[in-house]
Amino acid sequence: MAEEKRMQDREHQNITLRDRRKLLITGVHNVESFNEECIVVDTELGIIIVRGLEMHINKLDVESATLDVEGEIGAVEYLDQSAPKRKGGFLSGLFR
Repeated sequence: MAEEKRMQDREHQNITLRDRRKLLITGVHNVESFNEECIVVDTELGIIIVRGLEMHINKLDVESATLDVEGEIGAVEYLDQSAPKRKGGFLSGLFR
């Protein structure tokens, strides 16, 4: 019973976007890569790609599994694991 509750807690994720300038993501495992235009985040529910301009990471808190980003946010996209695989993997698609 307690293990089931822990599994349910781990599968929750929130994405909060304020005024397209401030982004908070919970359930973060790891930041795979980042620059001012693209941030790739590994989360509880899959890979998230954040695209924008002049973005920077304010805080990555591994204890609470949160990521705080500021900048001009243009898109937040989940990379669907069930989607057909692209030739060369997902990183080759990011840099086209």
